[in-house]
Amino acid sequence: MFSNGQLIFGILFAIVFITIIFFAYKKDFKIHQRYYRGSVWILIAFISFIAMIATIKFIFV
Repeated sequence: MFSNGQLIFGILFAIVFITIIFFAYKKDFKIHQRYYRGSVWILIAFISFIAMIATIKFIFV
């Protein structure tokens, strides 16, 4: 399905990408704590809204 070169490239790309994302998030963590302080409640509300829509769909269908 994939050649050895493609597999090696994919694995190395994933490792480098995850490492870069980790360090970028670690660098911006203090900024996120200051400016996005209540965002977890918005996420909970959004997930609850989607769950409510799914529940209504399954009840009435």
